[in-house]
This record gives sequence, C-alpha cells and structure tokens, in this order.
Amino acid sequence: MDSPLGPREEIVLHGHRICFHRAGDGPAVLLVHGITGSARHWELLFPILAERHTVIAPDLLGHGESAKPRGDYSLGAFATGLRDLLLALGDDRVTVVGHSLGGGIAMQLAYQHPERCERLVLVASGGLGAEVHHLLRAATLPGSELVLPVLTGDRLRGLAAGAATALRRVGLDAGPDLAEMVRGLDTLADAQTRHAFLETLRSVVGPGGQKVDARDRLYLAESMPSLIVWGEHDPIIPAEHGVDAHRMMPGSRLELFDAGHFPHLEHPFEVARAIGDFVAETEPAAISVEDLRARVLAGASDAD
Repeated sequence: MDSPLGPREEIVLHGHRICFHRAGDGPAVLLVHGITGSARHWELLFPILAERHTVIAPDLLGHGESAKPRGDYSLGAFATGLRDLLLALGDDRVTVVGHSLGGGIAMQLAYQHPERCERLVLVASGGLGAEVHHLLRAATLPGSELVLPVLTGDRLRGLAAGAATALRRVGLDAGPDLAEMVRGLDTLADAQTRHAFLETLRSVVGPGGQKVDARDRLYLAESMPSLIVWGEHDPIIPAEHGVDAHRMMPGSRLELFDAGHFPHLEHPFEVARAIGDFVAETEPAAISVEDLRARVLAGASDAD
C-alpha cells in the first residue's frame, strides 16, 4: 500500500543522507516530528495540507531513514540542518510546524533564522516548561545505554503486549500515545539509532525534567504569527505549558483538542484545518535584523 506521504526523496547535506517527503503547491509548510519519530508521524496530516500548500516533511538526522552519525544533536544543530535543507530545496520561507521535540526545534529555527520563518505552529511542544513524563527523564540516567537494548527490537516485538501493559502502568493509556511510545521504542533496535536518541534526549531533558526553556525568549515572537495546538489529556508534556505560552505570546492562537500527546493523529482533519486557516488568515512575518536587534535590546533593558 502506498504511503500517504508519497515517494521518499533523499539529499546529501554535509556528507549525511537526509530523507524527506514533499508534495503540493502553495505556501510552504515544514513539518518537524518529535523524538523517535519520523515523517511518518505526519502521514494523516500531510495529504490534507498538501491540497493547498507545499508540504515538506523530513526525517531529522538520527531518525527514520536519515543518516545517524555521531555528532551534534542539539536543538541548534537541528535548526541549522533544517535551514540548510530549505536552502537546498529552494524553499526560502516556510510556516514551520513542530511536534514535541520538533516544537523546540521549530522555536530554535525561528530564533536563529527568523528570515526563514513566516509563521510558527507548536504542537504539544517541548521547551516551554520543566515538566515531562518520568519515562523520558529516566532514559537520561547513567546506564540507560544498557537498558534500552533490552526494551527494543525483536524482544519488544515479541513482548508487545507486556510492553503495552507496562506503559499503561506509568500513565500511557490505550490509543495513539501508547501505540506511538511502543513504536518509538521499536525504532531503537540498532546501536546507531539508540546513540542518536540518547544524544538528542540528553540535550533537552535531564533527570529533573526539561533542561531547555524558551519562555524567556517568547517575546521575540511578537511579530511572528503563532499557533499553539495541544491535547488536553497529554501525559507526556502537560497542556498547561501551551496555555502559559499562549499568554506569553501576544496575538498567538491556542487550539486545545480532546486528545493526548498526538492531537494530529487523533484529530488530523481538525488540526489540518486549524493550520490551514491560520496560514490563510495571517500575514507572513518579515522580521529584519534591525527588528530582531531592537527586540533583543528591549528584552535586555527589561531584565532584573
């Protein structure tokens, strides 16, 4: 059966293979998946958005079918990699949509390269508060390298029912959250992917929770149209993070759904409509270096 994402394309950037899907015509939308994910996480949303937009969905470095080198898996490195992908594809400006880890990357892209971002959409985004599910915190502890191989690959597939039961005991009920967590563990079957996962996770999460917090820079998005999408029953990152961010981002929109951590999987048509309406009803940002400098200096003058 053909994937809703259509054919996979590849490009080599800085010596590493990046896989992506691209379809449609119209204003460009870049979809950035979360940790242990891939472009597949957007397969329900992708064809709907592609009816009116040029949609680009890459597998991040270290994820999916893209290369998994030893290297820098920080938010800044991911953001720069996406900028280079857009440059190579000739898509100069995009509405960037990020889910979970991808939300943190989207914010970093908007912060580092505002000239590339017309709008910002955050879906159950990381980087907006410390709270995060304790399973992710535990995975950053020393020795997790020895535990992960036991939970992944053929062993996990053979014990899928047991894995599901164990995850339910820690608050992940049946539905997309549970299914995607099991699938995410299943992607970690090989050592290269596990290394990339741990490097990525430890760059943003520690035993005490999320280490990266963008809230002190949200004022910089004042002139960038922003949409925040969240599931009200998110067990991974609490919806309160999105509500608080909405208050801190003047002019932003907030859409809450009866969903968990993957509202775009539980309500793909509604989330696609919210994104499509948002793109159609807002003017793209055009933030100059002078604008950004003025905001940074204003923020510096407001510091304690």
